[in-house]
Amino acid sequence: MNKHLMMGAVMITLATVGIITAATLPAQQSFGISMPTLQRGTGSGDDEGPKAPIAISGDNIYITWWTNATGNEEIMFRASNDGGTTFVDKMNLSNSTEADSEDVEIAADGDHLVITWWERNQTAEEPVVRISSDAGATFGPLLKLATNGTIGVASEEE
Repeated sequence: MNKHLMMGAVMITLATVGIITAATLPAQQSFGISMPTLQRGTGSGDDEGPKAPIAISGDNIYITWWTNATGNEEIMFRASNDGGTTFVDKMNLSNSTEADSEDVEIAADGDHLVITWWERNQTAEEPVVRISSDAGATFGPLLKLATNGTIGVASEEE
């Protein structure tokens, strides 16, 4: 990993046309932002297995994870808008029956969230994204990120 990149200092701009631009800040340019070091893992001493990525923006705390509680790997989400005092009910973001949903990541800027993960089965492996602009109260449709760079909305027939 390039030592000049600062993990966690990713700025995301969501344009009204749905374009996502991400940039990283060099480590020597903190702009007065202090980022805590977070250790993630399963607690078993290895780095394999489910994680629970979090994003914090002001009093908003967003948590994602994947679970096999339904017999199929699914992406789950919970949010707190009061600094973690309370959390809304969990929400299944993937609801996929044709693939396992795994390796979730999250980024937040205020009330704007971008959550990405991989949809995997025996014949395909595809990155997808869902976006919220209201602190996770609602999310836009599942967007499939094609290998050629185009973005397509997942249809219900798939």
